[in-house]
Amino acid sequence: MDPLFAFLSLTAIVLGLLGVVLPLLPGTPLIFAGMWLAAWADGYTRIGVGTLLGLGALGFLGWLVDYVAATVAVRRAGASQQAMGGAGLGSVAGLFGGLPGLILGPMLGALLGEWVARKDPARAARAGVAAGFGFVLALIAKIVLGLLMMTWFGVAWFIG
Repeated sequence: MDPLFAFLSLTAIVLGLLGVVLPLLPGTPLIFAGMWLAAWADGYTRIGVGTLLGLGALGFLGWLVDYVAATVAVRRAGASQQAMGGAGLGSVAGLFGGLPGLILGPMLGALLGEWVARKDPARAARAGVAAGFGFVLALIAKIVLGLLMMTWFGVAWFIG
């Protein structure tokens, strides 16, 4: 493989691994992009279309989990539509606040949305905690998916 493509694919994978836990980087999609670039540069001799489709599906799932986890957790806690919308808006707003913003954004958004809807502090707090729990679950899921992608790729590249 050309050294430039090796460097670019490795850079994308490392940035993706960082993006799994850091804000503003689409973690699993970057991991997939690096893997696809490595497969392409190798002429798809070690990594085939089926493996790439599977890795792409895992990358997409990781991206999707990142954006819907807080909203789903709030809904499962029985919160109002306003709380779910608040969690979604808080997730987007939290992107600009670094890691604290990513954690607190959905929580505060859900809390405020539930407070506007029902004026019940206990329900508002429960909605906020559920949004925070959703963030933690999403983080765990992204880490697992990223590691699964790395393992699958490594096995296919070196053994398959």
